Order: sequence, then C-alpha cells, then structure tokens
Amino acid sequence: MAESAAHRGAAGWDGHSASGPGTPDPRRWKALAVCLIAGFMTLLDVSIVNVALPSIRKGLHSPESDLQWILSGYSLAFGLFLIPAGRLGDARGRRAVFMAGLTVFTLASAACGAAQSSQWLVIARLVQGLAGGMISPQISALIQQMFSGDERGRAFGMFGTVVGISTAVGPLSGGLLIQAAGADEGWRWVFYVNMPLGAVCLLLARRLLPDTPSAGPVRLRDLDPLGVLLLGAGVLALLLPFVQSQQWPGDRKWLLVVVAVALLAAFVGWESRCGRRGTKPVVNLSLFRVRSYWLGCLLILLYFAGFTSIFFITTLYLQSGLHYSALQAGLAITPFALGAAVAATPGGRMVSRFGRPLVVVGLTTVTVGLAGTALAVHLVPGRGVGWAMAAPLLLAGLGSGLVIAPNQALTLTRVPVADAGSAGGTLQTAQRVGSAIGIAAVGSMFFAQLDGDGWSTAYDHGLVVAVAFVLVALLIGLAEVRGERRSRRHKHRSVRSPSVGRTP
Repeated sequence: MAESAAHRGAAGWDGHSASGPGTPDPRRWKALAVCLIAGFMTLLDVSIVNVALPSIRKGLHSPESDLQWILSGYSLAFGLFLIPAGRLGDARGRRAVFMAGLTVFTLASAACGAAQSSQWLVIARLVQGLAGGMISPQISALIQQMFSGDERGRAFGMFGTVVGISTAVGPLSGGLLIQAAGADEGWRWVFYVNMPLGAVCLLLARRLLPDTPSAGPVRLRDLDPLGVLLLGAGVLALLLPFVQSQQWPGDRKWLLVVVAVALLAAFVGWESRCGRRGTKPVVNLSLFRVRSYWLGCLLILLYFAGFTSIFFITTLYLQSGLHYSALQAGLAITPFALGAAVAATPGGRMVSRFGRPLVVVGLTTVTVGLAGTALAVHLVPGRGVGWAMAAPLLLAGLGSGLVIAPNQALTLTRVPVADAGSAGGTLQTAQRVGSAIGIAAVGSMFFAQLDGDGWSTAYDHGLVVAVAFVLVALLIGLAEVRGERRSRRHKHRSVRSPSVGRTP
C-alpha cells in the first residue's frame, strides 16, 4: 500500500493514472493543454489591454491616473501574490488553487467588461491580477508534477512558447476585437473573451488535472501575510505620487516616497526575522547573498520598467495623438513582440555558451532600437510614423528576446536547488513590480508633457524615461560581466600561485 502510494506520487497523478501505478497517465498532455490555455489568458491580459486604453478613456471618461492603474494595478497584484499562491498550491492542492484562481479570473474578467466607471474597472483589474497570480505558479508546479525527464523539458518549452505568443498576439488581437465590436464598446470584449475560455478550462481542469499527493492543512503564517502587506504597501506608496502627479497638485505628495522607503525597510526587517525564526518568508533574503542572483533580479526589474511602459505610451500616442484605429495601433507595435518571440529560442540556446555578455548585447540592441523609434517619430511626420517605427521596434524586440529568458537562466544558475522555487517566484515578482513602477514613472512624464506641448513631445519624453530604465539595466549587466571577469582572473592567479617557488 505504501509502495503503491509512493509510485502514484512519483507519477504525479495520485490515482489519476488509467494505466496503473508508476505509469504516466496518457491524459497528462491534455492536462498540460488546460494549463497552457489558462497561462495564455493571464499573460495575454498584460498586453491586450494596451490598445483598448483610448477606447476605455473615451467610454468611461477615465482620467490619466486610472489608465495607469488599469495596467500597473494588474501587474502589481499579479506579482505580489505569486509566491504565497505557489505555497498555497503546494500545501492545499494545486488543482484546487488553480481552479479557484481560474474561477476568480473569469468572474473578474466579466466585471471588467461590465464596468460602468473607471474606478470599477481598476478594482476589477486588481482582482483579476490577484487571480492571475494564483494561477501562474500552479502551472509550472503541475508541469513538474506531471512530467519527468525529456518530457518535462518539452512541456516547459511549450509553456515558454505560449508566453512568447501571448505577448506577440496581445496588441493585434485586442485591435481585432475592438475593430469587430466597434470603437465605443469594443474594449469590453477584450475582457469578455476570457469568459468562454475560462468556463471551458474550469470544466476540463476538474476532470484532467491531478491532485497534489502531499496536500494537507496550511498555517496562515506560512503564507507570510504581513510580508505581503508590507511589500505591497511600500510599492503602492512609491507608485502613488507618480501615478497621481496630475491629480494631486503641490509637492507634499512626494513625502509618500519617504513612507515607501520606511515600509520597504520594515519589510526587509520582517523578512530577516522570519528567516531567523524558521518561518517561511515571502522573499528569502539569503538568496541575495548570491551576487549573480540579486544583480539579475535588479536588472530584470529595471528592464521590465522600461520595456513594458513602451506599449502603454505608444498605443496612446498612435490612437489618441495620430488617430490610428485600435487595429492599426496593434499592428504598429506587433514588430516588437514578434522580434522578441523570434529571438527567445536561440537566446535560450546560446546563453550557456556566451553567458551574461549575451544579455548585455540584448540590452544594447533594445537601447538602439528604442532610440531609433524616437528618431523615427521626429523624421517621419504625421500618420506615416507607424511604418517608420516598425524596423526599430523589431530591432528592440530582437534584443528583448536575448534578455528575459537568458537572464532568468543566469540569475538562477548559482541558486541552491532547494531554494529554486522561492528564487524563481521572487524573480517573477521583480518583473511584475518593475512593470508597475515603469508604467507609473513613464506615464507620469508622458501625461505631464501632454498638457503643455502635445502628443509628439509627450511621447519623446516618455521614451527618454523608458530608455533610461533600460540603460541602467545595461550598466548593471556590464558591472556583472566585469565582476565575473575579475573573479575568473582571481581564481586563475589563485590556482597558479601555490606552485610558485616550489620544487618538484
């Protein structure tokens, strides 16, 4: 009996196998398809909403700050809930948490589509982000549970492809939906499209996804709610003065930055205390003793702050400034996503050969591409700018494909296997928090200039801030390359020095 249970646990199916204990269930690939569809939905909602923003602004009379919260609120809620949701799935059962997250995500999508005010939509997007954060960590955990050996590599490769496709088709599919349903109400279908997908996924998930053999009771403190609250409050206090810069006149709002620093310091103190008491913290601070890990996390936070904000201001500039349709705007920014999708696979293969210099090449390429985009806006007046920015955006996208996946592989290389789950979750959290910070900072500059000098100048200034984030990420990458070279030279001298002066 115990041996049979062990076999079921090793197979990852806990009684779901139709072929007997220890035999992989033939339904595992169908179960993977369910996971991939759910992952596609949650990641698509990061990019598909961009082209809907001008329609939302017109339909709900949304102020600029609410447009920023519609995007950054989703990313922030998504990122903050990743690690606690991963722990909850391990403890209470991944299928149960997956289905709960999918139910909430589908209902929140319906609430987004039915929104009657921008405040309603912002709140619904926050709930949708929390649900996305519940779903995402279960997918990678279920892949590890259901597959082993070469099959696991294939399954993760398919998930990586879905990540790339969801980013690539987001702006274009959003544009098509708005074009088909009309500019006034078409934005609602950007959210409603999740409802049939979510309903089908729920039915299939109940039937096909495996239970978690080790599932049992979980203590609230194991989810570190205070840590999540302190981190969320700290990042929120940091974002508020930027997002509300136009709505809150005067300089007193910048005192919130001091409050943010205090809250984040309290978060670090609490997480350190959790580690000493044996309680699982939301962020394992001991990981940041590994130089390559903390530099990689900082690099990707800054990079996501730069590149995700590009989509935000570009769609607003093209649609509201140059009067492109949502479909035309989606087509104009698709080259970036296509370039990233094309370069991601070779980037993943080359990282083991070239290491961190590959990420530096990618960041340099992104910087050149974004600078070329800014130049295109100046050189090509009027509505022709969409064609002019296609080539530099494609170049920037190709560079992006050499940054995200290679940086993840390099950042996690020296992390102990026992901490791999926590390290990966923290890295994803850095990406989502970076997106929220970037949209707040770039959007603040964009809307501040919009009031005075018009769309073209506002877009230029927004691009400058976005490129500045990428440049700082590039400097961090260069510092890491330089540090690695110094370390190799030091080790080389250490190997040679013991033999100096010795006689055989």
